[in-house]
Amino acid sequence: MLNAAQRLEQARALADLVREMAKETILPRYLSAVREHKADGSVLTEADLASQAALVERLPRLIPGAVLGEEMSAEEQGRVWHLGKGGLWVIDPIDGTTNFANGIPFFGVAVAYLIDHKTQLGVVYNPITDEAFYAARGAGAWLNDVALPLRSPASRLKDAVAGVDFKRISHHLGDELAVRPPYYSQRNFGSSALEWCYVAAGRLDVYIHGGQMLWDYAAGRLILDEAGGAYSTLGGTPLTAGPAIKRSVIAAASPALFEEWRVWLHSHA
Repeated sequence: MLNAAQRLEQARALADLVREMAKETILPRYLSAVREHKADGSVLTEADLASQAALVERLPRLIPGAVLGEEMSAEEQGRVWHLGKGGLWVIDPIDGTTNFANGIPFFGVAVAYLIDHKTQLGVVYNPITDEAFYAARGAGAWLNDVALPLRSPASRLKDAVAGVDFKRISHHLGDELAVRPPYYSQRNFGSSALEWCYVAAGRLDVYIHGGQMLWDYAAGRLILDEAGGAYSTLGGTPLTAGPAIKRSVIAAASPALFEEWRVWLHSHA
């Protein structure tokens, strides 16, 4: 079994791999990728497929394991999930594809390594800012070798900056948040994986998203956990599920702020 220092070296090696892949595969296609649509209406570009193919090829060289990617069919995702309990890569080749396709410089590559379906390593990389957020279980969370969080979170919910995805929460709760927000201000950037990391860094204090898939949160939940934050589903259950299940998310940069956020949401949901 690897110690914490060895796991951290694995996370750094993973961050280097993702950075290299993004510079070779994603950045040359930025501002020129042609937008397409998948069957569910979400956006897809050739860069998503090229990035996924590169990661499928390279990741098992770092640590052996099957690779489960967002752009795989549901049947293939289910098969890989059940076969990969002993070691599984979960990837979102470009999280924030609409931003990428529209030339908005906020998107990331999210990669997580799971054992027994629990995240052991996580990397989220923004190729535009060259920011690599990464973590290893028991070894802390980092941004380009600087320990997270970068700043202390708000001490009270009323002073917090929130990440809120309004379109994926109920109309009632959305109305409550819009008309009588319990926080100071709110943001929505269009990349779930990076938003997790912004909470971990202290750039956002609290967060809510009404529906994320495994590849949206697999890396970010470990990064936030190792940075000292807290999270759950909106219903209070642990955030763990197979690839075909969409889960709500609430999170905060500190356990105390999380509890205040959780209580407010439950009383207004």
